[in-house]
Amino acid sequence: MSGMLRKSSAWMPVCVLIISMLSIQSGASLAKSLFPLIGAPGVTALRLAFGTLILAVIFKPWRLRFVKEQRLPLLFYGLSLGAMNYMFYLSIQRIPLGIAVALEFTGPLAVALFASRRAVDFIWVILAVLGLWFLLPLGQDVAHVDLTGALLALGAGAGWAIYILSGQRAGAEHGPATVAMGSLIAAVIFVPLGVFQSIDVSWHWSILPLGLAIAVLSTALPYSLEMLALTRLPTRTFGTLMSLEPGLAAISGMIFLGETLTATQTLALAAIIAASMGSTLTMRRDTKIQKVDVS
Repeated sequence: MSGMLRKSSAWMPVCVLIISMLSIQSGASLAKSLFPLIGAPGVTALRLAFGTLILAVIFKPWRLRFVKEQRLPLLFYGLSLGAMNYMFYLSIQRIPLGIAVALEFTGPLAVALFASRRAVDFIWVILAVLGLWFLLPLGQDVAHVDLTGALLALGAGAGWAIYILSGQRAGAEHGPATVAMGSLIAAVIFVPLGVFQSIDVSWHWSILPLGLAIAVLSTALPYSLEMLALTRLPTRTFGTLMSLEPGLAAISGMIFLGETLTATQTLALAAIIAASMGSTLTMRRDTKIQKVDVS
């Protein structure tokens, strides 16, 4: 009986992390379904506004104190968080959810690859480049993907990379609570921008509960679950499981949005997942890469 309990407790954080990723992608699918009503910028404003309120209640960011050396990284952290969300929602307005997440995932993948200089990492670079080649509409419209949407997803990935690097410095003392302050910085800029860009769209009070649901599914619930899993899983296992997120995004897009991928796009997505999993599994134990999902 004790052996069964240990095995159950070992699988619990894995299940928690998978639920977290499913929650994030379900929130993204719900967000995309609102685009016809208030547009991607409007949904971004709703998510950031409600998400910031939830995080503020939980972490009380006004109690935090940041030394002078942390303030500039904190500013970049908040700006990158907002830009990442903004560009990601603009991208999924044009391209399927699974492709957008795969392209965005190149941000943390690049951070992991640049942290190492070993020969084996060239394999993961080649796989990632091949995946990008067949996902991006290069040459004769290889993958039939909207170029603007693809570039926006890559821009969100760049924001994700900056988020990781600046977050390591900004959150050195305050840890997870730093997200609340970063979200507040992002909300100050991108909530008014989102409202302004969707000012000609008809707003209804009935949309607000959906905005709250998006904030819970995409921010509050998965963030809490990820922190729970991260404290109970080895970093390598955590990173490997997170590499499955583009695949889960593709499945979520098919189930909730009716999006389908071509065989070429599916293989390209699989190449990026394999590159991310490979880079995680072969990462040196002393390599410190922190990954927190907020897309």
